[in-house]
Amino acid sequence: MSKIAPPATRIGHIHLKVSDLDRAIWFYGDVLGFELTQRFGAQAAFLSAGGYHHHIGLNTWESAGGNPPPPNATGLYHSAFLYPDRAALADVLKRVVTAGVPLDGAADHGVSEALYLRDPDENGVELYHDRPQSEWPRDAAGQLSMYNRPLDVRALLAEAS
Repeated sequence: MSKIAPPATRIGHIHLKVSDLDRAIWFYGDVLGFELTQRFGAQAAFLSAGGYHHHIGLNTWESAGGNPPPPNATGLYHSAFLYPDRAALADVLKRVVTAGVPLDGAADHGVSEALYLRDPDENGVELYHDRPQSEWPRDAAGQLSMYNRPLDVRALLAEAS
């Protein structure tokens, strides 16, 4: 029995407890661009990209009107959404800026370019695109050599359609 996950293994979806379902649908739908695929009354909803059944589940079953966890608590650091290319990342950045959602940061990691922000319930969110593997930085031994450099957000925003 192999202890290694098959290479095609992916994270299929996230499911978040939220305090206000409509506000969460606005953020993940209108701002980030995911499509509402199903809603279960006023308590749960599912959103996706590309016709998939759901990439994001949202519910208020145990959290309606609740508060975010305190900064010193355990839990999800952030969810990361992989956009297909730099142009798509620029477009979502434009929607984020237009919606007035502040960025927590932006970074060039060599392998990817990433934007960091928070959803309305203070859950960390990373929006990123990967560079082609042939461009990933490597050391003299050929090992991956990621870094954390500032990303020029204004230049990225200028590329939005």
